Amino acid sequence: MKLDYSIIWVEDKIEDKPFIGLRKTIEKHLKNEFFNVLIETAEDFDEFKSKYEVNNTFDLIITDLNLNDSHGNQVIDFVREEKHILTEVFFYSANSELYDVALINSNRITFHKMDEASAYRELGNSIIKLINLTISKFQHIVTMRGMIMHETSNLDTLTYDIVSKYILENDDEVRINLYDELISFFGRKLKLSEKSKKNNNINNILKDPLLLSSSQKASIMSEIINKNGFENFIDDFKKEIINIRNQFAHAVLMKNEEGKEYFKVKGEEVIFDENLCKEIRKNIIKHSNNISTLEGKLTPKTQVK
Repeated sequence: MKLDYSIIWVEDKIEDKPFIGLRKTIEKHLKNEFFNVLIETAEDFDEFKSKYEVNNTFDLIITDLNLNDSHGNQVIDFVREEKHILTEVFFYSANSELYDVALINSNRITFHKMDEASAYRELGNSIIKLINLTISKFQHIVTMRGMIMHETSNLDTLTYDIVSKYILENDDEVRINLYDELISFFGRKLKLSEKSKKNNNINNILKDPLLLSSSQKASIMSEIINKNGFENFIDDFKKEIINIRNQFAHAVLMKNEEGKEYFKVKGEEVIFDENLCKEIRKNIIKHSNNISTLEGKLTPKTQVK
């Protein structure tokens, strides 16, 4: 699972007040779980089909049974039979005939009959319950490791872009200071000699992003932030992003006698549960915003204060 949670909701009364309120409630719930939320809507099968062809990576499909001149079972059969995708589906109706509808494939479908009393509140509760189930399925260390590696790699690329652009486009003093720091690093890690400093320049080094470690890029970015007088978030970035990525890269999931899952980091047990997963998502979103904000502040000709 990525940090994005996408829903498509097929309902012919989707713009009525109760459904607008339900969408806001669901969006708020997912944001509190630290997901980027996208809720697409469609009023019938044809509109659903056209939108699904553009984006077929939805995490959840919600559909009413009766949709103007079409029906929700067409939505389900299209996804299952034509697309061969087992996306979670929430299928609801106020009619008891809901349970008698013949479907091509009824796997991973949640049926919900709306009752007269508190119908919309119960509908919202049932949808959120299914959303929580889909989230829990992906909160396994193997899946989380994949998400962390993917998202932190994106942040790594952003930090590299910021560092390289800043160094290549700003004044010589900054270039010299940062170049000396890089040469010192390469001297320790890659056994580069002083001869390399005379015969090469920083432009050649920056052509290869793999020559810079994530921690080194973060340290350089910290100096850039300090020189421009911005609020420095790099210590937290190293602790909450780089260290976590390194921990998960080598973590092995284990269980204690009580059945609780954990992994060991430098001999210490770290409990792996939904709270840890939520914290990781929160920090990735936070630092994605921090880096995007910094990139916006550092125009090509940013001047050092």
